[in-house]
Amino acid sequence: MTETSIPRTDKPFDEENDEAAARADEADVTDEAELTDSPAEADEADDADDDSADEAGAVVAETKETSDSDLFRQSEIAADYVEGLLDILDYDGDIDELVSGGRPMVEVVGGRLQPLVGQRGATLEALQELTRLAVFRETGSPSRLLLDVGGYRANRRKELAAVAKNAVEKVKEYGESVRLEPMSAFERKCVHDVVNALAGVESESEGVEPHRRIVVRPAP
Repeated sequence: MTETSIPRTDKPFDEENDEAAARADEADVTDEAELTDSPAEADEADDADDDSADEAGAVVAETKETSDSDLFRQSEIAADYVEGLLDILDYDGDIDELVSGGRPMVEVVGGRLQPLVGQRGATLEALQELTRLAVFRETGSPSRLLLDVGGYRANRRKELAAVAKNAVEKVKEYGESVRLEPMSAFERKCVHDVVNALAGVESESEGVEPHRRIVVRPAP
């Protein structure tokens, strides 16, 4: 096997109860599952959705419209939270809220934002969790909000695509599995997407956070 190398909200944090913490953890688990760490399970879930789609009918369309509205509301709440954070930290940035791929998003663009990203996006991931918590405290529902600062995630996707393709080339050349370095859930999702689109190889996540990583191997 080859190895490759805060701003305040309306309710103070100390009043959060066990139910809120449990719901936040539930959002993390759901987000991790939907990042396709197990492509086969994701396919099974898609099949189940297809089976129930016919029964839902017009109700699905109505629910989707409501859901899109709720998702955009989440992005607005998140944008307000991030704006307050930037004010406290004395950072300047333009904030856009949107819904993309069925999830709320907030993008912050501007200069001098690297400290908000941190080493390999560690600070950005922490800020994203805080922002999700702010949305939860406002709506009472876990959020899959995606926060991006300075285009970091878009650039990182390109880098990870190159990493994934390089791993695939090694697997096809030597016929051996390749283990990538530990990655965040977002990074693993990017790699899975690239590998799963190519023939003759497959990918799977192994290990536990923060050392969870992807293994790329020949397809059976």
